[in-house]
Amino acid sequence: MKPQQITILGSTGSIGGSTLDVIRRHPGRYQVFALCAQRQIDKLFAQCLEFTPRFAVLASAEGAAELALRCRAAGLKTEVLHGAAAQNTVAAAPEVDAVMAAIVGAAGLEPTLAAAQAGKRVLLANKEVLVMAGELFMRAVRQHGATLLPVDSEHNAIFQALPADFSAGLPACGVEKILLTASGGPFRETSLSTLASVTPEQACAHPNWVMGRKISVDSATLMNKGLEVIEAHWLFAAPPAMIEVVVHPQSVIHSAVQYVDGSVLAQLGNPDMRTPIAYALAWPERIAAGVAALDLFKVGRLDFYPPDLARFRCLQLAYDVLRAGGTAPAILNAANEVAVAAFLENRLGFLDIARINESVLQRLPAGPEGSLDDVRAADAEARRVANALIEQRR
Repeated sequence: MKPQQITILGSTGSIGGSTLDVIRRHPGRYQVFALCAQRQIDKLFAQCLEFTPRFAVLASAEGAAELALRCRAAGLKTEVLHGAAAQNTVAAAPEVDAVMAAIVGAAGLEPTLAAAQAGKRVLLANKEVLVMAGELFMRAVRQHGATLLPVDSEHNAIFQALPADFSAGLPACGVEKILLTASGGPFRETSLSTLASVTPEQACAHPNWVMGRKISVDSATLMNKGLEVIEAHWLFAAPPAMIEVVVHPQSVIHSAVQYVDGSVLAQLGNPDMRTPIAYALAWPERIAAGVAALDLFKVGRLDFYPPDLARFRCLQLAYDVLRAGGTAPAILNAANEVAVAAFLENRLGFLDIARINESVLQRLPAGPEGSLDDVRAADAEARRVANALIEQRR
């Protein structure tokens, strides 16, 4: 069997690294076509040495020139490219079978959209693609015959628990509700007064998952779960009222689907992203992911709580923009990226993240999501307003 050609957008991040680990375990089944990264030259070079991709892409021309020199000195035939257009090219290349979309934030939108427009099998780990441009992206998937497989552990779990014909409509399949689980992050029991003084290091210390700094902060504010609510809406055509967030500290049940007959089907497993990655890579088959089997005797107990929307205002804001529609989710996503970056740089307090997000939404009315230009414009304006509000606080 000819190996499947894989492009990885965001190869030096945690999802990219886990994807390469799964591929490493199945050398005859998968072959890396292209690796894309922002700026981690050392890490990308090490990946090129091991996986010998046809292409490697970095954001800057300077970084690409340095990587090209290293690849030539090592005798690699990898062609090094740079810039957003190059990412789009390697995502849509005719030779590519599947694209792992794991670039964090708005930067991942265009190459992931390019993959969908090229009819690729898109393994979606970048939730911001659907948050910013859900209508546009899902239309591209339908029009170009792309296959969309969710990689977020929660959405992958829902995908596994839904019937194969769920695209006919959830009510027609007997689905009553989607139960989207959340660990609650490191501050699920922390008082509001204490939250005001938490540090970036504390916010990034997730109790269950090893993730990048931005997504770790989003998990601490529950914004990550809010973005996942929006993502679930587009992936499964579920109205907001059908998506319920359940705080589950153990992160053993990754999500569940409730049916009209009283059944609840859930997907369980150890908190390791290689499980959903392997599922998406091999679907509809299953392959080894290198993840230990879940030991229910060691788990012992499973706890569930409703989310505290007063403490975690970002989750409520996500529901609000989902109901508002249009460019409102893109505005929230952009404001949040700016606010989280400021927090990580110690320019903004933890509780101020939600305040900045809400203030930006109050100042910018949502418009229609008619085109990619509309999304870009909303994103840019939200970033401008968020930065101005942060400067006013200093």
